[in-house]
Amino acid sequence: MSVRRHDIAVPEIGAATLDAWRDVPAAVASDCLGRFQAMAGAIKPLAPGMRIVARARTVECMVGDNSALHAAIGLCEPGVDVLVCNAQGFEDTALFGGLMTRACLQGNVAGLVIDGAVRDGAEIIESGFPCFSRAVVPRGPHKGFGGIIDGAITCGGVPVSPGDLVIGDDDGVTVVPYGEIDPTMEKVREILAKEERALKQVAEGGSLAEIYSVPEITLIP
Repeated sequence: MSVRRHDIAVPEIGAATLDAWRDVPAAVASDCLGRFQAMAGAIKPLAPGMRIVARARTVECMVGDNSALHAAIGLCEPGVDVLVCNAQGFEDTALFGGLMTRACLQGNVAGLVIDGAVRDGAEIIESGFPCFSRAVVPRGPHKGFGGIIDGAITCGGVPVSPGDLVIGDDDGVTVVPYGEIDPTMEKVREILAKEERALKQVAEGGSLAEIYSVPEITLIP
């Protein structure tokens, strides 16, 4: 079966928008989306400090087959796109490794988020390529069943479409739907300002319980 790609124009995310999101934590982004859009806790960076702020290019793979992932690398816009791959959550066959890492670095791909496994973990970490995965395992993939690029997928329990904003950090990954990028940024600014005020109040002797209106303690007789 061949690798198929949806014939769509992936929505643009401008450099200014990406820059505005550059330091926004994944946790804050999820808070601003009603505590939704955060991927499962199993999707983690290979090493502390890995960071992704980029536009999603989606890939759907058969279990154990990385044909579509190979094909998608060359479609990414340099410095803008992150590969987001639904590998069906399978942890026992790696769909990405050292050679593909080098190809991504050559093409300036912004990173990889995969609901599945990778291998050559030490090499990926040493390269500095941001990689978020469910597992690391030695067994390599096969090719031959194809896959789908630039379609709507689910990754880590979260719906992802081409053009969505992907934020990855030490906490994990949050996906901001394309149509909600600007409204969510307004909420981000509000939350960050509120947190700054709360920190100031705590420094002045205030209580987080009071600041966030936690109910009073009731004694149990």
